[in-house]
Amino acid sequence: MPGRSRSPVRRYRSSGRDRSRSRSRDRDRGSRYRDDRGRGGGFGGGRSQDMAGAGLRKPRWDTMSLEKFQKDFYVESESVRIRPESEISAFMEKWNITVQGQGAHRPIFNFSECQFPPDIQQVLAQQGWSQPTPIQSMGFPAAMSGRDVVGVARTGSGKTAAFLLPSLVHIAAQPPLRRDDGPICLVLVPTRELAQQVQQVANTFGLAVGIRNSCVYGGAAKGGQIRELMAKPAIIIATPGRLLDLLEMGKTNLRRCTYLVLDEADRMLDMGFEPQIRRIVDQVRPDRQTLMWSATWPKEVQALARDYLKDFIKVTIGSQELSANPNITQHVDVCDEWDKEHLLFRLLPQISYTGAKILVFAETKRRVDEIARQLQRHGYSVLAIHGDKQQADRERVLSQFKSGQAQILVATDVASRGLDIDDIAAVVNVDFPNQLEDYIHRIGRTARSHKSGTSYSFITNKHMKLAKELISILQQAKQEVNPKLFNLCGASQDFMRAKGQHGRRYGGGGGGAGGGYGGGYGGAANRSAAPPAAAAAAPAAAAAPYSYGAQPAASYSNGSAGAGYNAAQQPQPLMRGQGASAPSANSTTSAAVAAAAAALEKRINNGGYQQQQQSIGAALPQPTQPQHGGGYQGWSAAAAANPAPQQPQNWPGQRWN
Repeated sequence: MPGRSRSPVRRYRSSGRDRSRSRSRDRDRGSRYRDDRGRGGGFGGGRSQDMAGAGLRKPRWDTMSLEKFQKDFYVESESVRIRPESEISAFMEKWNITVQGQGAHRPIFNFSECQFPPDIQQVLAQQGWSQPTPIQSMGFPAAMSGRDVVGVARTGSGKTAAFLLPSLVHIAAQPPLRRDDGPICLVLVPTRELAQQVQQVANTFGLAVGIRNSCVYGGAAKGGQIRELMAKPAIIIATPGRLLDLLEMGKTNLRRCTYLVLDEADRMLDMGFEPQIRRIVDQVRPDRQTLMWSATWPKEVQALARDYLKDFIKVTIGSQELSANPNITQHVDVCDEWDKEHLLFRLLPQISYTGAKILVFAETKRRVDEIARQLQRHGYSVLAIHGDKQQADRERVLSQFKSGQAQILVATDVASRGLDIDDIAAVVNVDFPNQLEDYIHRIGRTARSHKSGTSYSFITNKHMKLAKELISILQQAKQEVNPKLFNLCGASQDFMRAKGQHGRRYGGGGGGAGGGYGGGYGGAANRSAAPPAAAAAAPAAAAAPYSYGAQPAASYSNGSAGAGYNAAQQPQPLMRGQGASAPSANSTTSAAVAAAAAALEKRINNGGYQQQQQSIGAALPQPTQPQHGGGYQGWSAAAAANPAPQQPQNWPGQRWN
């Protein structure tokens, strides 16, 4: 019948259109967050990052006649020239500044010594910038003199202004842009959040001198960005993937670019953007001025600098080794995976009661949403941000967090770079990052602009291989080190030795939340001597017992399956739910509890926690009602007997170091 013969065709065509729309949505969804995930933002949304920009031809610069341009504008002021060497040496030593390269200039101590135009000086005064930061003191003269520059400094050190203000002077001295010209200044950044942060600074100072900018990044509609490029901005701030898209589409070009900035170069390489960076830089004339800024100086960044910078001046603020901001008080606690949320809800009442902003990091998007929902259910004002949020939602969340509409922001690493909020009081790493570089950048979201801040991190056996270097970072920043972190470090060394011996099984407790010095290594029954890290730490601990803070003479529980401390501050295993009690004289009972704790940890590591839980009485306590801004009370009998303080006095149970 005619009707029946046409029906399948209609259904087929409808299905085909639906599939086409579905594929289109999938492409958009993949392209939307490509810059954050390190996939490059290839043209069309469907290609891998290595294919992004593959259609661009590399210009044959040796066959072209390039118009000369001016890039040296720095004139050393009289006050800088006559400044005593002793004063300069004291400044360099105070900020641990290292300068490498021929012809480096003396530092400036105030903005007037850099001879910026009056309009820029006026904006500096309006912004309340009284004097340059250390990286600006050394970076301004180098950039203004036309030299290639490498700046290595921690996040929040003022690197953005260090390259943007000289760029405005550079642009003002160039011939006006013509119809088919691209930008004079290009700033490459790893994420859209950092791109927007750089644009805010560019707007603040650029509007004062009549220099426009455009910000292009993945996750936003190309149409609006293309319209901005048609207005011929002198500055383009871009993520690599989206810029390559626009270059391949012919919507802009880099023929007039003479001032190139690679901001957070280490992060861009970590995200896999090296192929895109190289394709972009190949589009820029070789006699350009190039500035590279990074928080670390790994060999990959060094190789990029050797390839694209010429006779550069390298300015390092602080140690070249991985280091944390000394203004951050770092707390690291060793725990079990299943204990993290319990510990988070014990911590939050003590750091949230003042209303200060708190940034919480989790590993996955799903976990971010779960934690945010739990916090909201218990009365906290919470926002969440991760890669699956649409760009408009992300901007709204960041705006609300900045304005104080919410106190807590739960995020993946997408927010750990480029999040420039001065008043974040604390950072909490519920899930420890897989690289210590990410740890440094996460906690660097607090203590910005020479302010102080605090970080709290939970680390498990999963990250035991990071323990040794983490201890070094803490010690370098003059932070106290939790003894259980030494245990975790020793467990990592034990594991690696056992892994290299065929047929030999690794024995002994793996640090974790389960034990002190003896328990962490499995005790004398399993080994005759502690690993070198613990052996070195043990005498110091005996001479000056580790303390989490002022404590009563009786032993106490930290509220989880961690180590307790008696009156002599000696580690004792305690089970979850135990309260404060006097030191036990029954060594047999103590040994039995220690054995049960070791058995629990072993069962947990083998996935058998549920079976072992009932035999040792380690059932998780349940929260009762919110207090102190939505936190919990009644975690155990000890918590009821010792309610949370009205002001922060470390964590309840003095768990933090």
